[in-house]
Amino acid sequence: MADPRSSIDSRRDQTFPVLEPAAIARLSRFGNPRRYEAGSFVVRAGEKTEGLLILLSGEVRVTPHGSRDQPFVTYGPGSFLGELAHLSGRPALADCIALSDVDGIMIESPRLRDLMVQEADLGERIMRALILRRVGLLERNIGGPIIIGHAGNRDVLRLAGFLRRNGHPYQCFDPDEDSCAKTLIEQFHLSPSDLPAVLCANGQILHNPTERQLARCIGLLEAIDPNLVHDLAIIGAGPAGLAAAVYAASEGLSVLVLDCRAFGGQAGASARIENYLGFPTGISGMALMARAYSQAQKFGAEIAIPEEARRLDRLESDGQGGFLLRLVENETARARAVVIACGAEYRRLDVPDLEQYEGSHVHYWASPLEARLCSGEDVVLVGGGNSAGQAAVYLSGVAGKVWMLVRGTSLDATMSRYLCERIAAQPNIEVLLGTEVTGLEGHGGVLEAIRWRRRETREEMRQQIRHLFLLIGADPNTDWLAQSGVLLDSKGFVVTGEGAGDIRLPFETSLRGAFAIGDVRSGSIKRVAASVGEGASVVSAVHAWLAETRPSAGPVAQLKKESAHG
Repeated sequence: MADPRSSIDSRRDQTFPVLEPAAIARLSRFGNPRRYEAGSFVVRAGEKTEGLLILLSGEVRVTPHGSRDQPFVTYGPGSFLGELAHLSGRPALADCIALSDVDGIMIESPRLRDLMVQEADLGERIMRALILRRVGLLERNIGGPIIIGHAGNRDVLRLAGFLRRNGHPYQCFDPDEDSCAKTLIEQFHLSPSDLPAVLCANGQILHNPTERQLARCIGLLEAIDPNLVHDLAIIGAGPAGLAAAVYAASEGLSVLVLDCRAFGGQAGASARIENYLGFPTGISGMALMARAYSQAQKFGAEIAIPEEARRLDRLESDGQGGFLLRLVENETARARAVVIACGAEYRRLDVPDLEQYEGSHVHYWASPLEARLCSGEDVVLVGGGNSAGQAAVYLSGVAGKVWMLVRGTSLDATMSRYLCERIAAQPNIEVLLGTEVTGLEGHGGVLEAIRWRRRETREEMRQQIRHLFLLIGADPNTDWLAQSGVLLDSKGFVVTGEGAGDIRLPFETSLRGAFAIGDVRSGSIKRVAASVGEGASVVSAVHAWLAETRPSAGPVAQLKKESAHG
């Protein structure tokens, strides 16, 4: 097995660079002097970070939360202290303690983003280091909240999956195997009914929280200012939404991005994307989308996850034709323009008792988390598109056998050729065409067997299998738009452009100032690259709308609009 530290060790110089005096001099204009006495905390795990600290003298030891006996790194003069949390001012994942008197330069988070833009070469070095440090924490499974619960429990998997898909470190302690779990159970007087429990870095203990409660506790989600009017609100943080956020924020617009689950959308769940331009060896969907997520934050986009838009209303009385987004828990957000990029929701099989096994035995994506659950076991995967093909190939590397069930009579009609060839080359993938699942067997939420039937012969088969993967497409996530006045087609996708009514801006819906891009848009090409392209292109239309509704900013908006074409 590969050393879990190999990635960070092989790129140590990039992960923990030491800045030259000339570089520090260039960066000093972005910060202010700070001094810490020996033994004091530069920052505590769970507390909000101020920004990036460049050390001029002294040493600081970094020990991630929950890993007191595993120091992550010790920084000395010329080093800078921080990781991705410091970019957005979110709570620290580690205790940073001054081992001696420390003098440094503190670059606060807003100024850090200015640095990234104004000092491109140094900004690149710093950004790469922040990302690699987060990767190091993820690879070593240190830092972040501690989940206490039994492995395989659906709520443990739900919470772990939420954190993993949002690129947030965490640790799982199983009471049956970990002495640390037993210690925490005794310390916090937890009963079996309290599990799973989550210990946040700020010391707060949560009993089987919702994803929203967990995100609040770890500082991933903060309250949105209801009085602040953003230039642009983007609903959905998939490839289209993140692309729009990157381009809009980089051009100076104030951007708010909302997503009810995680960044990356369906693309983030892809084990490997091999036909995305510029990555000839392929890249995992999580890695690609994590880069886009960090890039949007680098340019100052405000990203709220998990935050769900429940309704979109036009504010005719505000004089600017703005919008009010009604969120969960009676919260609201305001924006002058809206981009709808909420994608689609995974389709579910119409078989009895499916919900009993969802989250623990029935899965809608194939990530390392699910791969660990079914290691060495036979699995059933339903679907015939590219996502299903990518998942089948990925699972074939960990599962005993992959039974791939496809309703159609051929893979060639629905899947890229390179994936068809790769599937055919895997000895432990068996493709059953014209086949559908007819039933699930189990009890107590534990799946024990799956039944399926060949549609042509009506022959039925039963296999003892504990894990079912469903990648059978998705339906547009547009129910929340029912009362908004946004025109939908017969399948529920958002109509844009000329089809939406009178002369419209590109990607504009029937509601002036509201745009739709990506998979949720009627007629869109369901590919990652196409969604990214639409996300980049829609920003020009947003600039045109803002110039139309805010004449005083017209020349600036026009200049930004023209620059977008460069």
